[in-house]
Amino acid sequence: MNWVEEEGIRPGLRQAVDEFKRKYEGETISGNRGEVLVPRFHYYGTEMMEKAICALLAQKNLLLCGPKATGKNVLAENLAYLFGRPYWNVSFHVNVDASYLVGTDTFDGDKVVFRPGPIYQCAKYGGFGILDEINMAKNEAIAVLHATLDYRRILEVSGYDRLELHPATRFIGTMNYGYAGTRELNEALGSRFLVLQMPVIEEKQLEKLLRREYPEISKAMCRQLCAIFYELDEKAGNLEISPRAVDLRGLLDAVSVMKLGLSPLEAMDMGITNKVFDSTERSIIHDVIAARIPKSWN
Repeated sequence: MNWVEEEGIRPGLRQAVDEFKRKYEGETISGNRGEVLVPRFHYYGTEMMEKAICALLAQKNLLLCGPKATGKNVLAENLAYLFGRPYWNVSFHVNVDASYLVGTDTFDGDKVVFRPGPIYQCAKYGGFGILDEINMAKNEAIAVLHATLDYRRILEVSGYDRLELHPATRFIGTMNYGYAGTRELNEALGSRFLVLQMPVIEEKQLEKLLRREYPEISKAMCRQLCAIFYELDEKAGNLEISPRAVDLRGLLDAVSVMKLGLSPLEAMDMGITNKVFDSTERSIIHDVIAARIPKSWN
């Protein structure tokens, strides 16, 4: 938890989170994903972290909105770890329906049993439910969540019983209007969340992330990679290129293959440039990268 102190989270909030953890730790949680998972990346951003912590301590659901490279899923996973709770991730797509979320009947040998879905497990065991790209969900799936996400905090299990949510259960939704298949969030659903508009990662936070993941990276390389990221973000904002190129995951992936001996320019083309399929845009992106990465770098 050192990174939480380094980010300057208020002592009062840290104490409240510790009390929350002590209150619910030691409970038996069944299921394959009942353990508390350590996040792959740390989230850097004091203001957003404090706002999110306040919402969850107040027993509210949280909706994280923002474009790519804002760390929505990273923040959600960090919050689950910070509060010491297991999490169940639901990625909404066309095949996600009510039975997938809540559960359905299935055969166990010669008898019919109930196979719980991720929302049911989250509600029963006090987990954090991460509802990824919630604005891609079908109406049928969303309707199941209305009573679960409001003050009633119940889950209707058709044919079985009514499940009251565990007091530690929280739901964190993420959404991005820029992806294909997304739509305006249903007003009834939106009213059940506190909303955080996530900003693009700041330069000092991006440098911190790169140095934490790759301690051996040189200062010059770190500065140029950050400059490339923000120049591409500016061009995407001016509609010169598509937002596909503003890819923080791609940037980190490119550095990982540089470590194996691939030249920085080739690695950046694989991680960023080639994710854009228009040849004119690819040329612009490649030129931005080539202007900041000397061919002599290895």
